[in-house]
Parts: sequence; structure tokens; C-alpha cells
Amino acid sequence: MTRKVLIVDDSKLARMAAIKALISLHPDWTRLEAADAATALELVQRETPDVALVDFNMPGMDGLTLAAEVRQLDPKVRVAVISANHQVEVVRRAHAAGAAFLPKPLTAEALREFLGSTPGSPQGVP
Repeated sequence: MTRKVLIVDDSKLARMAAIKALISLHPDWTRLEAADAATALELVQRETPDVALVDFNMPGMDGLTLAAEVRQLDPKVRVAVISANHQVEVVRRAHAAGAAFLPKPLTAEALREFLGSTPGSPQGVP
């Protein structure tokens, strides 16, 4: 089954790494890209993605706020916040926003675990 995945990161290189990991797992899935939160929110409304991978540290709206807004717009979207900041507080805040937490740099293994997890589990918070 084809899915749509929204990848949000202000770094083109980070978006390319996430796309590479996604292609290695699901080459047929549709990939949407956004470099900022405003574009991401437009894409959520227009394209209705199934999954959103959101960078934690972005200019303007941070990834935690964006994750909460995405979940508010469409509670069915599975959201993961991606960050090199692995502090317990960041992970806790991601979960509080209704998102999973994935470490940066994003690997295919971490992405596979998130995508394969049951919504509502610690890794795959819906």
C-alpha cells in the first residue's frame, strides 16, 4: 500500500538523508518535502500525509509545536520528531505532543522500527 510521508527539516541535507532511508524501505511511497513549518502545515492540509517526520530544531516554529499542530489538523497522521538532542526532556515533550522521537541522524533501522510499530506504542505514538 502506497503511503505519503512528509519530511520537514530546514536542512536540505537532512531531508535528503531521511528520503534515502525512506526509499531504502519503501521506494514506492510518495515523499513530500518542506523546509519550514508553514509549508509543512499547507502540505498537511492539501496532501493529507500518512506520516510526518519533523525536525526538532527549526527557525520560527520548532518541531514540537509543529508536531502538535499537525496532530490537531489531522489526528490520523503518525508524527515523529527527529533530533540530535536526545535529552529525556525533549523525548518527553515529543511524546506529550503526540509524536514519537527518532534520533538524528535518521537511520533506516530507526525509521523501520517507527513505521512498523503499532500506533500508540512508545516508538509509534499516533
